[in-house]
Amino acid sequence: VQLVESGGGLVQAGDSLRLSCAASGFTFERFGMTWVRQVPGKGLEWVSSIDSSSKTTTYKDSVKDRFTISRDNAENTVYLQMNSLNPEDTALYFCAKCRYSSRCIAEFTAWGQGTQVSVSS
Repeated sequence: VQLVESGGGLVQAGDSLRLSCAASGFTFERFGMTWVRQVPGKGLEWVSSIDSSSKTTTYKDSVKDRFTISRDNAENTVYLQMNSLNPEDTALYFCAKCRYSSRCIAEFTAWGQGTQVSVSS
């Protein structure tokens, strides 16, 4: 299993970024996918999750209405569109594979190396 995130960067408050996570080594369309983030000195924080068929999504309250998770099963890729970024969104963002086809907030079976998002005020 391999998950490779990309799309991070240094932006100003109010800007947008689109993160991508390219998956390989498993049947992508059968599993839910999740984005989590880690702030230095803090634990892992769940951000958003999507089920295998894109029927259901869920978001952390602080990113709801600003972030959108989506996936392209033909391209084995999951995305996180992040709008109206603020400094509190600064973190290392990881995508993670869920254990089952449903969304998940824990029980990740694989995750990538992460992509850094830094938001200046």
